[in-house]
Amino acid sequence: MIDFERECRTPHSECFTIMEDGSIIGRIDLHYQGDNVYGTLCTTADATDERIQELIDTTDERLVMTAAPFRDDFIVTVWKGWSGGVYSDDEEEDDEEEGEEKFNLN
Repeated sequence: MIDFERECRTPHSECFTIMEDGSIIGRIDLHYQGDNVYGTLCTTADATDERIQELIDTTDERLVMTAAPFRDDFIVTVWKGWSGGVYSDDEEEDDEEEGEEKFNLN
């Protein structure tokens, strides 16, 4: 089952980590602009077209339609690749997941 964990939210956008069976399978950034919703989907390099469509459909059903039920269009840009890590300049951050590397930009 696909789950979404919200990373952040602003008045016009949201970012979610996409999880399945406890593993990260992607990320979706949503931006609400007028009657349209724009998404940037980042998923694994081996994701098939069917898998990408499943992620878009699930995002639309569970996130977009609940926030913007009268939207005109949901436009999604897809990036396929691998995780390069999470970068932060906050050395005091204690919210790291076990096994997750932390990179400092200082």
